[in-house]
Amino acid sequence: MEIWFQDECRVGQQNTITRIWAPKGTRPRAIRQRQFTSTYIFGAVCPSKNKASALILPECNTQTFQLHLDEISSQVDQNKHAVVIIDQARWHLAKALTIPANITLLPLPPYSPELNPMEQVWEFKKQRYLANRAFKDYEDILEACTEAWNSFLRIPGKIQSLCTRAWANLANVG
Repeated sequence: MEIWFQDECRVGQQNTITRIWAPKGTRPRAIRQRQFTSTYIFGAVCPSKNKASALILPECNTQTFQLHLDEISSQVDQNKHAVVIIDQARWHLAKALTIPANITLLPLPPYSPELNPMEQVWEFKKQRYLANRAFKDYEDILEACTEAWNSFLRIPGKIQSLCTRAWANLANVG
């Protein structure tokens, strides 16, 4: 069995502004766009296997979540079954979904984002790669999201260190 955590993150021109280092007594400026172009990163990680799966899609709905489920399914080791831990967004629980045979969805309790380590992945990526930036257009956003995701994956052991949860460790299951 493999345990995966899944979530989505919006990235766009109305981006995150974070704290930045500056000399004492100065007031650094950050860019804040007013346009509305954005996209969504659908991401999932399996900390025990140090695996990840992501799609960058223009919308967040049942159809795009289906695409991501199919992608996760293709990443699950042969002869293994994946439990994909999700939040209770309406598109995660839609009857129109066709759940792949090698996946079982496990919804987290309502209003508990702290239980999903993908929230820490999004925070890490925004703070390190996507915050305090201006994006020219949709293609620029896609490029930044792709680079942010790939940069995250290139950090040795980052998936495991950021996303491992004792309560979701198969070694703890009797």
